[in-house]
Amino acid sequence: MKLATVPDGTRDGALVIVARDLSRAVPAGDIAATVQDALDRWDAVQPALAARFAALEAGSADGAVPFDPATALAPLPRAWQWLDGSAFESHGDLMQAVFGLEPNPKGRPLMYQGMSDTFLAPTQDAAFPSEADGIDFEGEFGVIVDAVPLGVTAADAERHIRLVVQINDWSLRAIAPIEMKTGFGWIQAKPASSMAPVAVTPDELGAAWRDGRVDLPLVVDWNGVRFGTASGYPMAFSLPELVAHAARTRALCAGTIIGTGTVSNANFREVGSSCIAERRGIELLDEGAPRTPFMRFGDRVRMEARTTDDAPLFGAIDQSVVAAK
Repeated sequence: MKLATVPDGTRDGALVIVARDLSRAVPAGDIAATVQDALDRWDAVQPALAARFAALEAGSADGAVPFDPATALAPLPRAWQWLDGSAFESHGDLMQAVFGLEPNPKGRPLMYQGMSDTFLAPTQDAAFPSEADGIDFEGEFGVIVDAVPLGVTAADAERHIRLVVQINDWSLRAIAPIEMKTGFGWIQAKPASSMAPVAVTPDELGAAWRDGRVDLPLVVDWNGVRFGTASGYPMAFSLPELVAHAARTRALCAGTIIGTGTVSNANFREVGSSCIAERRGIELLDEGAPRTPFMRFGDRVRMEARTTDDAPLFGAIDQSVVAAK
């Protein structure tokens, strides 16, 4: 099943069910008003949502209309909680080289709590105050859970994963090391993230939902040039493990988003990267100094993961960087 949020003049938009090929959608407001509403009552509303999705696929759903992913909002335009991990060890190793950090503790996921009150729409301009802040994209995957009890095990956490999403976790790299040194977490270095237009249930990934991971390449283009095609599979911790880590001392409310962190592979020289900082880290290792600049106003980044047979899945994030007014 595929869900999206379309503009309706409200802060949270309206829930629609989207066809598998992303060509059509049907309203679902009589079942659940928003994606958050559906997550709050998932067990009660999921059968009706699934039945309407099946009717849409069969061509028998009343009220179906053309769907343009580029006009959709983020599936959750705002969320109760956004917790982003860093589950790709190759990315962590490179970031340690870039920032001169101590090695990450083994056996324990890295995770921070980010800005959740706004998720940018997939084609919405990303506005920043200054190019000097080191504007960087970060392509990743994420999951959205229903209510997760405190202390859930990783084995039980997977059944709380209701939706899978694709995310651009914007970062301001010049500010990040300053805030890291405070030991008190990121605020200025982590502005609003963006989300691809369609959220999917894990079964929509088929065999690509493997071991609690998204076993698909995330294709990233910067100003029309291929930048990376790293696979989402080689995570040191699965998404259910990340959910369990987040819930060790707190219950998670329905609508909590858990991110994988920047998709990265150990063979980064062959498959490229999902963020500029990683590319700069490779250059530092190989050439002694980074040479790739961060983004400038007017630059554009596009990222999309498609199925193994090249069918659309989440739709694309396709954003321009602009100066904040």
